[in-house]
Amino acid sequence: MTSARILPLFAAGFTLFLMIDLLRRHQLREKYAILWLLVSVSVLVIAVFPGVLANAARLTGVQTPSNLLFFIAALVLLVVCVQLSWEVSRLEDETRALAEEVAILRLDAEKGRFQPPARE
Repeated sequence: MTSARILPLFAAGFTLFLMIDLLRRHQLREKYAILWLLVSVSVLVIAVFPGVLANAARLTGVQTPSNLLFFIAALVLLVVCVQLSWEVSRLEDETRALAEEVAILRLDAEKGRFQPPARE
């Protein structure tokens, strides 16, 4: 087995192990791990069966299989960036709403109008 096949096998295996370990320890949510698991399985398939990438390049009209690989990698990175930007935007909105709610509660508490929630 050549070193050109060993490195992707090692990278895919390490990524799979890392994602599964992070999921097991509840340090990574499932919705984020799915993308990385798909990427690592794809790299594993390409490392074990390099003809898959060559056939995909031929079918899509790409002259060099490595160019197709770089293009796919760039698309994956773009998807990750867009998804993370969306998450940050959503969390900023949620944080702003919570900060406004805390400010209103603090103002009410300072004015002595704070009514704790009734216990059932």
